[in-house]
Order: sequence, then structure tokens, then C-alpha cells
Amino acid sequence: MEQVPHNPTAGVYAATSDYVHAMEVRGAGRLLFVAGTMGLDPAGRPGAGIEEQLDLVWSNIRTILASAGMTVDNIVRLTSYLRDPAYAEANSTARTAALGKRRVPTTALIATTLDSDWLVEIEVIAAD
Repeated sequence: MEQVPHNPTAGVYAATSDYVHAMEVRGAGRLLFVAGTMGLDPAGRPGAGIEEQLDLVWSNIRTILASAGMTVDNIVRLTSYLRDPAYAEANSTARTAALGKRRVPTTALIATTLDSDWLVEIEVIAAD
């Protein structure tokens, strides 16, 4: 599978250094659509704050990807749902730490979660 980033520089606003506008996936054999994943521990308890929840979210995403024989390198699209705009920087930091130098199309939205203790939810699409 080949991943080709598309980040035009003319006719559209510039992407920041932590995402690309679009990702073309060529020759993918499988697609994995991961439901919104929360910062819950294995017993279903939320982390104490946004940083702990983001650590749990990314641990949970890695576990889910591994169950399909994939890693974060297979992520081709990511959407974050944040309970508060104040969490945007922590979310961006956690995402770039998890993905390393890889940039993927990313959207962050402010949303009311089903439970007020859930501060962040992230869904991904992965391909191989």
C-alpha cells in the first residue's frame, strides 16, 4: 500500500505542520474503521485529566489496531472530539507524539460527550 499526501499550496489555506489536507491511499488491501475511542482504562474508568485520557486513548487505539495486525503507521485519517476547546493543544501534542513525523488528514471538533467525565474521543481510519 502506498500513502500519498496531497497538500496544495495554491488556492487553499496552508496546512499547519501537524497535518495534511488529504491522503491518497493506493493499493490498499484492507480498511479498518475504528469507532470513537475514549480515554478509559480496561475497567472502563476514565483517566483523571486530559493528559491521562489522551494516554489511554492512544494506548487503546494501538491495541485495537494491533488486533487487526496494524499499527499507528496504518492510520490514514483521524478525527478528535474534544469536550472543551482548552484541550486542543494537549490533543495536538499527544497526536504528534503518537504519529511521530507522519502527518495525516486530521479534524478536531468540540462536542458534548455522552458522559461528562469523557474529555476526548478519537476515531481513526487505517489501511494496509
